[in-house]
Amino acid sequence: MSELPVGWAHFSLKDICVLSGGKTPSKANSAFWSSPDVPWISPKDMKRPLLETSEDKISQIALDDAGMTLYPKDSVLMVTRSGILQHTFPVALTGAPVTVNQDIKVLRPTQGVSPKFSFYMLKSYGSQILSECSKDGTTVQSIDSEKLLSFSFPLPPLAEQIRIVQKLDELLTQVDTLKARIDAIPTQLKRFRHSVLKAAVTGRLTESWRDGQTPEWSYQKAADVCDKVQSGGTPKEGFTDSGVAFLKVYNIVNQKVYFDYRAQYITEAIHKGSSAKSIAKPGDVIMNIVGPPLGKIATIPASHEEWNINQAITLFRPSNRIISGWITIVLEGGESLRTIMNETKGSAGQVNISLSQCRHFVFPVPSIAEQEEIVRRVEQLFAFADQLEAKVASAKSRIDHLTQSILAKAFQGDLVPQDPNDEPASVLLERIKAQRATALKPKRSRKASV
Repeated sequence: MSELPVGWAHFSLKDICVLSGGKTPSKANSAFWSSPDVPWISPKDMKRPLLETSEDKISQIALDDAGMTLYPKDSVLMVTRSGILQHTFPVALTGAPVTVNQDIKVLRPTQGVSPKFSFYMLKSYGSQILSECSKDGTTVQSIDSEKLLSFSFPLPPLAEQIRIVQKLDELLTQVDTLKARIDAIPTQLKRFRHSVLKAAVTGRLTESWRDGQTPEWSYQKAADVCDKVQSGGTPKEGFTDSGVAFLKVYNIVNQKVYFDYRAQYITEAIHKGSSAKSIAKPGDVIMNIVGPPLGKIATIPASHEEWNINQAITLFRPSNRIISGWITIVLEGGESLRTIMNETKGSAGQVNISLSQCRHFVFPVPSIAEQEEIVRRVEQLFAFADQLEAKVASAKSRIDHLTQSILAKAFQGDLVPQDPNDEPASVLLERIKAQRATALKPKRSRKASV
């Protein structure tokens, strides 16, 4: 057992409280669920630290007639039976009177132990509670109530509990604010990338490069400007363990070809014979035409001399008038694909783009020199966004660990200073035990007078 700061003591929940629970009122009794106005907390509600309402509610009739308990504000709730206990130990504090279902336990600390301190304490020791108090051999992850009641926690003096709670409120509010700002950045980066593509396909990205000259852009169908626009097919003869690499939609991952995942091959004879129309070459831009989701786009890499594609993919082959990078930018940022995707979203069951539609995509076609400059600028800006995204992911990971680090510091006695004038926690515990013993002692009945 770890050494505690001066004035602190070890205690268990059975020293200061009784764990209570809840249940589900009969679904057969419609009166229990009509006119619902009483919050009925279940594990799905335990996603916020402060609970004032719930997704499901019961009626006052259920509260009165089904043996439900209405727990007061500042009760501490914890999930003790749910699949989510495999990963986390959800704890919450009530901001209003609530009742709970059978998967929730309720802790109501005695006088002398701050409810919010108890909430932070359970939150801090969540992983250890899961490790040491979980039931064995249950189909649904569960916490053993007896083990939880006997789990050893550190208890500071009441005055220090209050100081700890105030400091945790201050610090964790700052952490939540920082986390909210960090969480918003990926959405902002997505908008940034979209705006870059929009500027690219409208010519605004290279206005300075043109030095005020009028852009020499034409607008042509994909079939007219590309050397080839063609979808693939699945060979009737089947697949082999080696040969020509055969691509399916699941091989397009994060706008790149990822062939290592469930790699399939066809023979050279099939590739050159019945599947010759769908031969793909390095530099070809491929796009899925069967979704959802649509809009998976990648450039064929040079890791194989030739590839082959199935019927859910269309290839766009560059020519002496259009380069691969520009094809990709137009497909990702242009209006043709976006218009079809919007139409697809609005049509029930339609998730396909036809080869004919692909061949009729309208491509803006600047000079090759300007295409190359646009691609260079887009790649430069996207690389900047990728670097920022990596830093954000790293920062998010550190922030996710920061809350637990602050809580650990609090319950090691390192977050706020100790005051030697505080009443020791051992004295507090003895008083609580004495008060509970008195409350539980049976009262002697008075004899009736004769």
